[in-house]
Amino acid sequence: MTSKHSRLDQSTARTISIASRQNKVELEAFGRPHRPGGSFADYFDALPDLLAGKEVREVVAAIVAARRDGKPVIVALGAHVIKVGLSPILIDLLERSVITALATNGAGAIHDTEVALFGVTSEDVSAGIASGEFGMVKESCAFINTATKEAATSDCGLGEMLGRKLFDATAPNAHLSLLAAAHHLGVPMTVHVAIGSDINHMHPDFDGAAAGAASQTDFQIFAAQVAQLVNGGVLMNIGSSVVLPTVIEKSIALSRNLGHEVGGFVGVNLDFIKHYRSGWNPVRRAEELGGKGYTLVGHHELLVPLIAAAVVERLTD
Repeated sequence: MTSKHSRLDQSTARTISIASRQNKVELEAFGRPHRPGGSFADYFDALPDLLAGKEVREVVAAIVAARRDGKPVIVALGAHVIKVGLSPILIDLLERSVITALATNGAGAIHDTEVALFGVTSEDVSAGIASGEFGMVKESCAFINTATKEAATSDCGLGEMLGRKLFDATAPNAHLSLLAAAHHLGVPMTVHVAIGSDINHMHPDFDGAAAGAASQTDFQIFAAQVAQLVNGGVLMNIGSSVVLPTVIEKSIALSRNLGHEVGGFVGVNLDFIKHYRSGWNPVRRAEELGGKGYTLVGHHELLVPLIAAAVVERLTD
């Protein structure tokens, strides 16, 4: 039986030589196996120079170039970054003057505070909701709510006040606190609160008006850092899918409204998956404003140490 349907005759199809074809992959971009006893620099240089391997090199190069040129490197991070133990690595970058400003959300401030004061954080949400005890721990929430009121009455940002109080109280683990380290080093670290989204908001001593005032101050502080992203610099978002990308967006908009020619910077987003808002801010927004954007997908506890170590190596060269 023969088909009753018409078909294309491929006998006269044109062919070309592979030598004349534009090829995306060449041997020079291949990775190389790691050798026992090799250095981290050897390992990093041996990564494939393709796709994410190429992009992670370019992100590292952008951070190094920004600091060598005196341009800002601003890092916004979600709470999960702290929960997976990355504070020591980020503090090292603060101490090396790699990171020039930090921002987090309310949950990030809670985890950082609990680590500093008690050396533990992160509860079993499902069990806590079932028992009615989720989010009701008194010590850390009282500390944050007190700091919030003090920040509002002293015209101080919540991030700055929390860092000062943790540092001045000589918290047992202050050396692992991003807030305390930023305060000690004079680096702005801001906290951006969405009221109703954090456990301390459920407590009787929470003052919503104070939280709003302190967080507004932090928005202005963060926007002043973003305003410096003119013809250079890096703006990274790590692990925040909604709050910090929207804060980034409004900070860019306000800066440009006030006459700051924000643009020409590198926007980087690191997260487990691709999200809509963080795909726009800072990645596509950087591209719209004459810069370059990168999205690196993977676990924070792997990507952040990889990038940090490569930056330290490059800056030491």
